[in-house]
Amino acid sequence: MRPDLMEVVRCPLCRGELALTVRSRDGEEIVSGTLACPRCHVDYPIDDGIPDLLPPDERT
Repeated sequence: MRPDLMEVVRCPLCRGELALTVRSRDGEEIVSGTLACPRCHVDYPIDDGIPDLLPPDERT
């Protein structure tokens, strides 16, 4: 995930801003981490550079 996507990515439940926690990077690319919604108290994982923005009840 590119860090500049933080300007447009929003919580799919409430459309609020998400807080980014980075666990690993490859150059500028965020490879793993978490996007967290402070309003909904939901975390969205970033794995292999891809954020999973599905609501928790829709994840497999």
